[in-house]
Amino acid sequence: MHRIAVVLIVGLWVVAGAARAEPLKLRIGWVVVPASLEPIYFAKPGIALHNGKSYQLEPIHFAGTTQQLQALGTGDLDLANLAYSAVGAAIQNANMRDLRVIFDGVQDGAHGYYSNEFMVLKDSPIRRIEDLKGKVLATNAIGTAVDIGMKAIALRQGLEDRRDFSVIEVGFPNMKSVLLSRKADLGTFVPPFAYDPELRSQARTLFTMKDAMGVTQLTILTARDAFIKQHRAQIVDFMEDAIRAIRWYTDPKNHDEAVQIVAKFMKRPPALFQQWLFTKGDDYRDRSGVPDLAALQRNLDTEQRLGLLKEKIDVRKYADLSLAKEAGQRVGP
Repeated sequence: MHRIAVVLIVGLWVVAGAARAEPLKLRIGWVVVPASLEPIYFAKPGIALHNGKSYQLEPIHFAGTTQQLQALGTGDLDLANLAYSAVGAAIQNANMRDLRVIFDGVQDGAHGYYSNEFMVLKDSPIRRIEDLKGKVLATNAIGTAVDIGMKAIALRQGLEDRRDFSVIEVGFPNMKSVLLSRKADLGTFVPPFAYDPELRSQARTLFTMKDAMGVTQLTILTARDAFIKQHRAQIVDFMEDAIRAIRWYTDPKNHDEAVQIVAKFMKRPPALFQQWLFTKGDDYRDRSGVPDLAALQRNLDTEQRLGLLKEKIDVRKYADLSLAKEAGQRVGP
């Protein structure tokens, strides 16, 4: 009897040990590659040291960052790539005071890098922002960073959404066809879609995101405070792997291979990416994963001045950069 009890106890220890060793499923949202690298972070073997061990990354696709915010609120997402606009909405509208900014996404127009474009047809009579009155504007999703940028620059010229123009939602892959078929008068374009040769031959840029908002902390990785406290070690492990991935993708010596990975995932010709991907023709990514909180503060302040936020938000109260800094120290300079 004593021997049976010992066997049972040992068996329970083995089961408990196996359970503890199970990697944490880390559900992370993404919108479009290559602005979002999450689905291809570890496409290059050997980059990730911890994926599949302490955590298991599970990228989940969303049409826009506002949808990620909803999933984060319901507990269906652990890490959300939110636009600056969604951060403001989360704190003020959803009262998500436990939201924390923890890692860089992409920055628009920073350090001479690319800025997203708002385009009209070359033969369009639209020459100035004021000419958008009475027109149909296409955005990827209401409330996203580019959507707010588009509305902010219009509002500075006295044009209000729904009163002076209408907005339709169009996925980035379909944006070109909607503009070229004249179902919208203005389209919103991000890489790689902005570099489509057919689009470039028939459309021109009316303004950029930088024109609308200045240097923009376009997207930021966020999580809720309780989740961070419960799974800090696994999140830092993920960030260490993510920093290694960012540095690999943005290293010029890996450019051709990186292009092949992105093109294969996007099911597009590599030539479409060759000239701009992971260069200054692309979004800026901080090589240590640290977001630009000063830019994020300016972006939210602009929203407030335009009446898009009710009150000023101090981003320092909603940021925890200690995880990214710890991960960065592991990787080194």
